Amino acid sequence: MHLQRDAAPGIHRIEDAYVNWYLVEAEDGVCIVDAGHPRSWHSLERVLEGLGRVPGDIKAVVLTHAHFDHVGFAERARTELDVPVWVHEADEALASDPWDYEHERSRLPYAAKHPSFDVAFAAMGAEGALFVRGVQEVRTFTDGQVLAVPGSPTVVHVPGHTHGSCALYYPERDTLITGDAIVTHDPYTNGDGPRIIAGAATADSAQALASLDALLQTPATLLLVGHGEPWVDGVESAVAAAREVGAT
Repeated sequence: MHLQRDAAPGIHRIEDAYVNWYLVEAEDGVCIVDAGHPRSWHSLERVLEGLGRVPGDIKAVVLTHAHFDHVGFAERARTELDVPVWVHEADEALASDPWDYEHERSRLPYAAKHPSFDVAFAAMGAEGALFVRGVQEVRTFTDGQVLAVPGSPTVVHVPGHTHGSCALYYPERDTLITGDAIVTHDPYTNGDGPRIIAGAATADSAQALASLDALLQTPATLLLVGHGEPWVDGVESAVAAAREVGAT
């Protein structure tokens, strides 16, 4: 586990096996954004203790999308902590079976061409990714909705990576949590810098690139991504860089 406290004001970044997830603190409690891997539950316990928080402070889990490496411990949080799990309505079915996702290309060529992918995938497996439990009951949201969860983010629908892929905008914190709509490290190609995820994990790369226009409607300076380090040079430069890289 790697913890970056206050990656943004009151937002803490936790990285487990190449995947970021976030704890958002507010006066009314804590919101988890994405849920890493099943064994990220142990990271959650450690981080809460370090922050002087208790599990009862958690009021919601919000998924930027419903891939296996972001659903992680969401069902456990729902059942053991009795908190709602939120996801875009277009990913509701995927949340119940997070390995059953659409992707443009086979994973096999990436494994053969990029040995780093094998390392990343093995690390995810060690964190329980192969045995992730789907979420059996979710609450759904739509584009533009301000979520009634700690931090009150605005939903920005960015389809392409999945049909329900979203970013969460926190205007008072000048921060955008992008999920996998934009990342700064792609585990499939080992590429660094702003980009969309490779076709081995993306439903429609052309749509994913086009959808980046939605991110430009926010003036966020800081981007907190699903994979890789935060991007501190603003959303416009991140989108431009991602489009220059294109589909991979």
